Amino acid sequence: MLHAAAKNQVQSIGERMIPNVSVNNQDGKQFHLYDDLVKGKIVMINFMYAQCEGVCPTMTSTLVRVQKALGKRVGSDIFMYSITLKPMEDDSKALRHYVQMHGVGPGWQFLRASQKDTDKLRKSLGFVDSQPEIEADVTQHTGMVRIGNDAIDRWNACPAILPVARLVSAVLSMDPANDTKRV
Repeated sequence: MLHAAAKNQVQSIGERMIPNVSVNNQDGKQFHLYDDLVKGKIVMINFMYAQCEGVCPTMTSTLVRVQKALGKRVGSDIFMYSITLKPMEDDSKALRHYVQMHGVGPGWQFLRASQKDTDKLRKSLGFVDSQPEIEADVTQHTGMVRIGNDAIDRWNACPAILPVARLVSAVLSMDPANDTKRV
């Protein structure tokens, strides 16, 4: 058992991994990413940008189907966040248009931070490439989604273009109520 003083110093992986930067959603509402949107919740986080002609439309389309499969849980006990890689181009209006264009439902927010904070978030969440020339080109971004339950400190990542059933299973695996007894 941890001593009370030591226990208060222990941080969750999510708290260490997700900087508490200021973000605005597609409606212009401001949040602190970790404290307001992630802390104690089951979340899905990916990166995208509105004018992407690469993986973003496919990734968003797949995640819309995941959102529909999860139903009313999205926005209730599961939260979805997409963070733009191009915050200077993707203002709230562009993000709202992207949301409408893709048929995104409630409980999934599209976020923007300063470019400096966006880069910090991307790196801290592990959305980086080991090859510098690819890393420098945001059009070559990864099609991954980070899935986690901050309340129990359980995190993973997987391709955002997996079959919908596999992504739903990955999200539901974050809920201890879905755990089965293991031998």
